[in-house]
Order: sequence, then structure tokens, then C-alpha cells
Amino acid sequence: MKKSSIIYTVLIGSLLSLNVSCTKNFGDINTDPGVVPNPDLKFLLSYAEDKMVTYRGTEWVWEDMEQLFRYTQHMTASPFEVSGNVNTRYRNFYLEILPNLFEIRRQIEMKPDKERYRKMAAVTYVLQVLNGIRVTDLNGSIPYSQAVQGRYESNFAPGYDNQQALFDTWLSELNNAISVLSGSSSAGEESYFNGDIFYKSNWTKWVKLANTLKLRIAARLENQDASRTATIFKEVIQDGIGPIDNDDAQLSYQSKDYIPFGTSGDINYRSPRYGSSSIISFLKKTNDPRIGIYFSTNDLTGAFADSLAKYGASLPAFINPSDPLIAFQGAPADWNVNPAITNYISNQFVFGNSNPGNSENRYFLISPVNRLFFSPKYNNATAEGEFRDVVVTNAESCLLVAEFIQKGYGSGVNTKGTAEDWYKKGVASSIKTMNDIAKAAKSTEGLGSNADAQINDFLNDANVKLNGVNDLERIYIQQYLNFFRNANEAFVLARRTGYPKKTSTYYAREVFNAAIPRRWWLTDPGEVNRVNWRTAMTEQGFTENAQDIPTLSSQRVWYDKNAPAFGEGQ
Repeated sequence: MKKSSIIYTVLIGSLLSLNVSCTKNFGDINTDPGVVPNPDLKFLLSYAEDKMVTYRGTEWVWEDMEQLFRYTQHMTASPFEVSGNVNTRYRNFYLEILPNLFEIRRQIEMKPDKERYRKMAAVTYVLQVLNGIRVTDLNGSIPYSQAVQGRYESNFAPGYDNQQALFDTWLSELNNAISVLSGSSSAGEESYFNGDIFYKSNWTKWVKLANTLKLRIAARLENQDASRTATIFKEVIQDGIGPIDNDDAQLSYQSKDYIPFGTSGDINYRSPRYGSSSIISFLKKTNDPRIGIYFSTNDLTGAFADSLAKYGASLPAFINPSDPLIAFQGAPADWNVNPAITNYISNQFVFGNSNPGNSENRYFLISPVNRLFFSPKYNNATAEGEFRDVVVTNAESCLLVAEFIQKGYGSGVNTKGTAEDWYKKGVASSIKTMNDIAKAAKSTEGLGSNADAQINDFLNDANVKLNGVNDLERIYIQQYLNFFRNANEAFVLARRTGYPKKTSTYYAREVFNAAIPRRWWLTDPGEVNRVNWRTAMTEQGFTENAQDIPTLSSQRVWYDKNAPAFGEGQ
């Protein structure tokens, strides 16, 4: 861990950032004037919730766009090295999120009427599990059961919980939270009201989120303990409230002020990002409404064909001139595989009069990622678009349910619909949600006034609807397409399932010759906690301080031990 003096005193900075103040003069209080003795619980929660999303300002660049989305082949981009700028999730979990959640519970415990606040306390566990899963995904063992004890118990050397213990703890915490939040409210029950920027203290929605997080854990456990996955799924599907199953219960965040990709919102920082050949080809094949949401058109629009005819020019061989969606073209996920195509990422296709000022015969052919969709104010744009992110989507929840039913994990219980029912709900929700994100960003939308008909046509496409032949693969691929905004979950999906699969005739993973790290690293925290850190590294079989790709690609976190190689799904 980082220096404990930074990590465990962060609450002070958190409160000052919120401009929380006391009603009494500090001079009248026999305590440190830099400490707020009675913080407003609503502000503590608001700060933690906000930081869950906004800490990722530069993570979008250094980790999502440069690394994870390239590994999953959602995008193709310049293959930059993995730098020390990745893994900000770890630092911010302890700096920006956990301290306030712990303090909320501490403040509640000191209240004489603490029973009135029990649902407020339960919410904090759901939030820390949500973030904790992200942290362990790429780090394995992390401090948790003894985390934040430096502030309250002077324990600056917390032990590292292994991944199996973490999941056991989190399932227990989620089950307890679900029990409290779904129970009847007592007289005078307190809430965060609008201080809860996610759900406005709607306890039912919090229960749905907690159940969907249980599904996330179940998916991660499958390669180690499929029977446990089945048990968790049955618990969730039989719960009276159940998982997220409607768009209104999604965990959403929207802000007109937040700017991802750093202070300028420059999504092209270091390198523009483009669609991979595989994803754009599949979106075109299925006439997916999300294609224009996810990617911008190339220059082959308008009267380009007339210009080509004027100079007697032909497009490069990889482009079909009769393609009705010719304005969308991808490039190899690995730039070294087909230079004849990737050359057009950086260079225009030039024909006829090569005068640089003649735009009529100079075309960019590869479709870039839709910049406004990710960064509504990129490069300090003055557009009115707002950043919206759906941290946990209805589509993810529904498609996980479809996956588990398809695998037979719902045998003997009422799954409240077939795999196909949940699949259709999930796909429809994904399209609507991505369109809503685009609408908030003032970006290109994929749905028109006949949105329901568009979605229905898409669901009935022969390449989309379940056909009894490769249904599980189709469910995986729709999960994959839905995660275009969520690099972490996209990576976890590809890593745990081995899909998209190299040998698939449905949606094949492209040739990718570069080694792919399956984890990040936690470096030596220093003398104060070196013993615990070293024990955790040894138990996991991790090379201490290793940051090289060959090592990171060969050493796996616990739940990844039995997973297939990328592209080797069964």
C-alpha cells in the first residue's frame, strides 16, 4: 500500500473538499481544528459516490483506451507501453472511497438512536464491495478486513485478504445489506435523501444493485467453483426483489462539469482510437443501432463515389465499394498484423490531384471512436453535452442472468423467464442505454422515432436472435458489445470466458501477437507493511515488483487460475 500516513488521514481532506463546517467555534472544542467532529452523513456519502466515477479522469486514457480496450479488441490504437499510470483504482479505493464509508458507519455507531440509520449504514457496504471487486480484479489480494484501521486503531500494517476470502466477505456483506435494506422501515427511519446521488435513498434499487454485484462475483467464481456460482445465482433469482431488471434501477451518474481524459477532455491524448476490424464488421453484419453511437464515420460519405469516378480511382482492396455501411471501416486490433490497412489509420487515401489543399481526393478511411460519446467536452469543446456513465447497467444484469440460465444454473427454481427472455431484455436495454448516453453527450444517436421497431428488428436478425446452436456465444458477444463503455468488465469477460473466440465462425477474435497482462502490480509499500505485502505476493506466486509484460501475462489472480487463454473459449 501507499504510505499509510496519506491513506488513513484522507478523511480530513475529503471533508474539507465538501466545505463541511462545524456550528461551534473550533476554539471551543478541545480537538484538532482540522477535524470535523460531526460531519453530515449525506455529504460523506455524496463525496464517496462522486469519487467512484470522477477519480477515473486519466484512467480513461492510460488504462482503458491504451490498454484494456485494445486487449479486448473493442478498439485499435497505438501500442503504447504499460506505464505506472495504470491501476489508479487501487490508490483511490483507499484514498477517496473507503474512508468516508467507514466514517459514516462510525458516526452512526455513536448515535443513541443508531437503529434509525441502519439502512444508511447498509448502503456503505454495497458501495465498497462494488469498488473492491474492481480493485481485486487486477490486483488479487488486497487489504480489506483490516483496511482503514490506521485512523481508528493505529494499525498501519494491515494484512492482505486473499481473493477467496474477499469474495466470501463481500457475499456476506451484500447478504446482510440486502436483509437490512429489504426489511420494513421503522418509525423515524433516516435516509440520505438527495445526498445519495445515485439512488436518492431508494432502498429497493440498492437491493437490486447488491444482487447484481452478487452476480458479478458468481461469474468470477465460476472457473474455480461452478457449484458456488449456481448457488449464488439461485439466491439472487429467488430473492423477492432480485437483481437490476429495469433501466430505472441502473447505477447512473451524470454531470455537466465532470471532464474525463484529464482537464481538457482530450480523448485523443497520445493517440486517437479506432474501431477494430472485428467489432465494426460484426456491428455492420447485424445492422446494430449502436454502430453510429460507438464510432464516427470515415470520409466515405456524401459524393465520394463521384470524386473517385472523376479521377478513375479505386478504393483499397479491403473496402467493398458496394457496402451500404462503407462509412464504417475498422483496422486490425494488432497494428503489426496487416500494415496495408493500419497504414490508413495515420494516412489519408490520396488519389488523382495530390494537392494537399484539395480535400476532394483525400480521405481518411478508418472509423475513429466517437469522441463526444466518451468525452462531451473533449479539447475544451463548448458543446452543451453532459457526461453520463452507467456504472452498472440493466443490460449487464439481464445478460448475466441469461448466461447462468443457459448454463443450467437455474435448474429447479423459478428463473422468472427463459434465457431468451432475459437476453432480449438485456440487448434492448443496452441499445437504449447507450443511446441515452449519446443523447446526454449531444453525440450521434442510433435510435430514431421508431426506436422500439428498430430494436425489435435487431432482436429478430438471424445473426442476433438465439438459435439453439451457439446461444451461449451469442449471449457472451452481446455482453461484450454492451461493455464498450466499461473497460474493466469487458476485460474480465474476455479473460474469464476466452470470448470472442479465435476459431469462431460467428464472431472471431483477431490475431493479436502481443502478450497481454492478466494482472497489474502492487509495489513494495515500504518498511511499515513490507512483511504483509511480501506474504501476499508469495502466496499468489507473484514476482515482487514485476512490471514487465511477460511476467504480468504469465501470473494470474486466484479466480483467473483456471480460465482459458484469451480467445481460447470453449
